[in-house]
Amino acid sequence: MVVLTVRDGRDDLGTTVTSFMSVSLEPPMVVAGVATSSYLSEVLNRQGRWAATVLSSGQRALAGRFAAEGRPSARILLASAPHHRGGHSDALIPESGLAALECETRQTFAAGDHTLFVAEVLAADYIARDEKPLIRVNRRYLT
Repeated sequence: MVVLTVRDGRDDLGTTVTSFMSVSLEPPMVVAGVATSSYLSEVLNRQGRWAATVLSSGQRALAGRFAAEGRPSARILLASAPHHRGGHSDALIPESGLAALECETRQTFAAGDHTLFVAEVLAADYIARDEKPLIRVNRRYLT
């Protein structure tokens, strides 16, 4: 699972994304699926740079906070968790994940009720090779 964050002026937004994958090695590119009707999708269409943090198995609570309906600002959601701002995206980046990528949208595609944001990876903020990923399948977390 991935937490996608973006800075929109003075506010910080974020959501848990279950649809995220690599699409190119050269240049490094990823795609994230976001509900088209969401406010986050609207912001991502305005703000081209964002961050994607691949969550580790110990971050189930964080994934839940970012998935909750009516969730507050990402700053509030991360207030009790170690985090920092990305140097390329200015987005909030949770620490202790598997990896954090700073991205810039290159293309968008409508896909049913979602928008696919295809982005170039500007930087790998960090990579933790000794962590296990947080995986959710059929509405259940795998252990």
